[in-house]
Amino acid sequence: MTNTEKKERKSTVSAGRTMKSMPFEERPYEKCLEKGAESLSDAELLSVILRTGSCGESALELARRILTLNGEKSGLLGIYHMSIADLTKVRGLGTVKAAQLKCIAELSRRISRSRFSEGISFQDPVAVAEYYMEDLRHLEQEVVILVMLNSKGRLIRDVRLSLGTVRASMISPREIFIEAVRNQAVGIILLHNHPSGIPDPSEEDIRLTERVRLCGAMLGIELLDHIIIGDCQAVSMREQGIWQDS
Repeated sequence: MTNTEKKERKSTVSAGRTMKSMPFEERPYEKCLEKGAESLSDAELLSVILRTGSCGESALELARRILTLNGEKSGLLGIYHMSIADLTKVRGLGTVKAAQLKCIAELSRRISRSRFSEGISFQDPVAVAEYYMEDLRHLEQEVVILVMLNSKGRLIRDVRLSLGTVRASMISPREIFIEAVRNQAVGIILLHNHPSGIPDPSEEDIRLTERVRLCGAMLGIELLDHIIIGDCQAVSMREQGIWQDS
């Protein structure tokens, strides 16, 4: 065992009375080394990352408390929805630990997305909706994502353009096509979420889609779809026939 591993183990074990009193093989750090990370519960995984607890509380106890903080969105998903400012209000969490937890949550999100990125067809609205579903369906405000594609229909990049209110996200075609032209996109897809969880297009959604479609036609950048994300459901405005190709 390296000096770094010894220090980490010492920090984890000495954090509180409960951790010290646990059988050696049941301590999360040692359990991870012996049986692999997959053998650990969510709280145990979190305690290894935290390394230390607060006064009179082990890292494992702190982890369990964190996982029950966010009401109906408790557990690991609750951490994703808490800001660094929210996390630093938790007894035992400073800025460094809060930042570590947010980075772990973001890393997990990106790993989840990368599993689906290979071979995704951006001509298939179901595949596109599934790819962005976890990014958007839990958000409490409306967010617009612009997906930019090359002449072969492959992803150039995607960018989050707008963070709106609970009810509406304000965005203009100008913002969309500045990005599209800058990235030499040939086709674009718009996605946005409905915090209500119901992806039915509003009149505002329809008007924006038509404006973007017409602007794109003039610039030679085709709007391929506008997909609205709800809670585990989505609506493709093209598939619904909400606008007609010219």
